[in-house]
Amino acid sequence: MALSASLLLRQSQSLVMTPQLMQSIQLLQMTHIELTQFIAQEVEKNPLLEIVANDSDLGSASAAIEDSYSQSDTPAEPFSDSGHDSEEWYGDRADSLNEQLDTNFENVFPDDLAALKADAPELVGQWKSMPGAESAEAYDLDDFVAGKPSLRDHIGQQLPFTVSSPQARVIADALIDYLDETGYIASEALGEISNRLSTPMADVEVVLASLQTLDPPGIFARTLSECLSIQLAQKNRLDPAMEAFVGHLELLAKRDFASLKRLCGVGEDDLLDMLAEIRSLNPRPGAGFEAGIAETIVPDILVRPSSDGGWLIELNPETLPRVLVNQTYFAQISKIKAREGEDGEFISECMQTASWLTRSLDQRAKTIMKVASEIVRQQDAFLLHGVDHLRPLNLKQVADAIKMHESTVSRVTSRKYMLTPRGLFELKYFFSVSIGAVEGGDSHSAEAVRHRIRNMIAQEAPEAVLSDDDIVENLKKTGVELARRTVAKYREAMNIPSSVQRRREKKAIAKVATA
Repeated sequence: MALSASLLLRQSQSLVMTPQLMQSIQLLQMTHIELTQFIAQEVEKNPLLEIVANDSDLGSASAAIEDSYSQSDTPAEPFSDSGHDSEEWYGDRADSLNEQLDTNFENVFPDDLAALKADAPELVGQWKSMPGAESAEAYDLDDFVAGKPSLRDHIGQQLPFTVSSPQARVIADALIDYLDETGYIASEALGEISNRLSTPMADVEVVLASLQTLDPPGIFARTLSECLSIQLAQKNRLDPAMEAFVGHLELLAKRDFASLKRLCGVGEDDLLDMLAEIRSLNPRPGAGFEAGIAETIVPDILVRPSSDGGWLIELNPETLPRVLVNQTYFAQISKIKAREGEDGEFISECMQTASWLTRSLDQRAKTIMKVASEIVRQQDAFLLHGVDHLRPLNLKQVADAIKMHESTVSRVTSRKYMLTPRGLFELKYFFSVSIGAVEGGDSHSAEAVRHRIRNMIAQEAPEAVLSDDDIVENLKKTGVELARRTVAKYREAMNIPSSVQRRREKKAIAKVATA
């Protein structure tokens, strides 16, 4: 057969990932905060998009979004507060509220206020300047509550009594900047400070040694051993045996008490006393102070019992994106500007983007509801009776039930949270592998089995510590067929020591309790 170039016309079908399809997939796995940031960026770029801010506007917002889906030539009416003029309506509410306040609370402090005006008029002026003093303006009581001091503020109050020279103060401020929220400082920080300030390393170490004497004890340590040593030194308990004990904490983590007794040169009773003293120290001296701003987990789905005995499932209104397409503005611009040229192309593109975004957000909400509803249906026993009744579940079971792909279910359950009567859980928590039952009974969830193992060990007596074989036998009595190596794997994953190590620890704890 001769080889030659030729032109052929061929027709085929293929699945192409368009930019909008990729964006829809990304929207599905975004968290509430990420979605809010993305919508804010889109609203900033698109003049046809608007964010609804008021909770009272949600009903009209939903209707307006559906209007934006339609292809009708008649533009939707601009959004309003149910036909009321905003200033007039809120003015009436404020007047009514003022009347109620005057009626219910009048003459509560008339004499005191009169005396206060006569004796200290400047205090009355300050009182009037407080939020809500002479009006119905609401204020938050938390604004008047003193906050917990931060670790930096606490150290700064002690710094003038410890560091006197200006040079040492500069080094101390630099060391404080490198302090983490637990009260530790990285060893590399000293070299960086020395290079940045062009100061000898010895001067930095001298200032560090002075800072390590501050409260709380153990602050500015570079390692856990140094943190415990500082606390023991301040208690005058850092003798050679204790110093050797603190210097070999890795043996304590391995529960190698025989090697510790040999290195410290003490007997078993003395070693138990040293272990009890180590337990009384604080390995995180800076953790008790006000930390930085933490991200609060906001549940995406709310689940509560319904009156018919089932479960009421709904999306959290706080996480629902409230976006509208301003059809009125689009119609006005279309009349003024002919849909030709760059202006017309820009407006048309904005309209297409806005319509796509609202549809994608609506589809995202529906998908989350489908997945959440199926999870609640599958884990009904867990919601009623607790973690012991958590059923084995995988992504394929949910995907088949709601007629979706496993990857879609995986994206929905990623970093999404459900608030239930049992607490707040990530959606992935409800998915667990299956463990076989004795004599062909119903299978058990791995999470439920781990919970049983944890409870067994927590309830064991110091004189009757359960071995892995004992745990296997106890699980078998409750209908769970599990191998010994699997029990050991689950126990190690939960950071639970072996029976020998637990027996030693319980003995030490009992000795401390009786002391």
